[in-house]
Amino acid sequence: MNHRRKWQGKLARRACCLALLVASGAAFADTTLTIGTVNNTDMVRMQALSPEYERTHPGVHLNWVVLEENTLRQRLTTDIATHGGQFDVVTIGAYEAPLWGAQKWLAPLDNLPADYDVNDLFKNVREQLTVDNHLYAVPFYAEASITYYRTDLFAHANLTMPPEPTWDQIRGFAQKLHDPAHGVYGICLRGKAGWGENMALLGTIVNSWGGRWFDEQWHPQIDTPEWHGAVNFYVDLLKNYGPPGPSDNGFNENLALFAGGRCAMWVDASVGGGTVSNPKESQVAGKVGFVRSPHEVTDKGSSWLWVWSLAIPASSRQADAARNFILWATSKPYLQLVAKKYGEESTPPGTRESTYANAAYIKAAPFAKVTYDSLKAVDPAHPTLKPVPYKGIQIVSIPEFQAVATLVGRQIAGALAGRGNVDELLRTAQGAVDRTMKRAGYYEHKPVIQQEPTQ
Repeated sequence: MNHRRKWQGKLARRACCLALLVASGAAFADTTLTIGTVNNTDMVRMQALSPEYERTHPGVHLNWVVLEENTLRQRLTTDIATHGGQFDVVTIGAYEAPLWGAQKWLAPLDNLPADYDVNDLFKNVREQLTVDNHLYAVPFYAEASITYYRTDLFAHANLTMPPEPTWDQIRGFAQKLHDPAHGVYGICLRGKAGWGENMALLGTIVNSWGGRWFDEQWHPQIDTPEWHGAVNFYVDLLKNYGPPGPSDNGFNENLALFAGGRCAMWVDASVGGGTVSNPKESQVAGKVGFVRSPHEVTDKGSSWLWVWSLAIPASSRQADAARNFILWATSKPYLQLVAKKYGEESTPPGTRESTYANAAYIKAAPFAKVTYDSLKAVDPAHPTLKPVPYKGIQIVSIPEFQAVATLVGRQIAGALAGRGNVDELLRTAQGAVDRTMKRAGYYEHKPVIQQEPTQ
């Protein structure tokens, strides 16, 4: 009798699940969701796993627009600002989410279901996507910047990487390990122009030299000793010990170089740890060490916080179906699906406390601890040694930053490619940014956003 009741209970549960599946499919019948996303490894995996979602949501078809980072940002910014309605789901970051949410360009994500467990998301990650207590995006993965290094090359040269290196130490290691005759470069760093490419890294280097983008009255601080010191150091480092053509290399290009065994060191997003540690994707798996991002004069702002997240434009006509998809793609079951398909170390990192309570993940991901520690340490509300009127470490939380940092990034990429002198280019950039801020009315009308007192 008990056996019969158990069998009936299982049958009832299966019928219930089938009914929910059918209801979900019916609710979104003949729905095409257009998803704009970046061509990073984790997003490409999401696209590859999309048939799993379509199988359980038979009325939904996912149309993917996968673009290089700079191109994606241009397309999304234009579409979202004009309410073009080309996309139902967009992949955006910690810069766009609060600005676009404040403009009501994104659909708020309130009243999330209990099984999504929103409180499992890292608090400082949620805060980057929240405006006036409304969440406007859900995090797909979050990253700090960290230092990758080849343990085998360091051991062969009898070198020891400290857990918190300085940039000066990094330069010394690069000098000793640079061996282009054997296809190994001392260091690989972002050089491709873009506010989210070379300026993401350079923002943290400038911070490390004690610099800042703006003073408390919003005057640009680009033509300052801190900027000149940081940018000259960066350009000299890459010209002397980097790969050829560094101004063409962004995150993906450097990831490929490092995973292919071509770089002794690499300072970049912690999310790359899943690729370089995976023997199926990396020639150096098992030979990589991970430590904190370098600092110099100060460690304030020496490591960034970035969140690639999924959001729904307010212009989407299929917001309910889009919401269902983004909750699936950022859920605990999705993380488990990635781990099962690609390996534990490939789990999208930096978003959920439960990921770092998973012993299997910690064992498989040698970069997990430094990622966790770095993400917990970063403080976008106090990003620089000197006081500033903005929040953000490698970004500045104002609408004009995208244009300003793109302009400066092009100037510095030009210097890296041998087109111009760093000091002259920084002076030119100072004047251009000053004119932008003046036209935007920052000197007359913009209130200073005071930093919270340092704890």
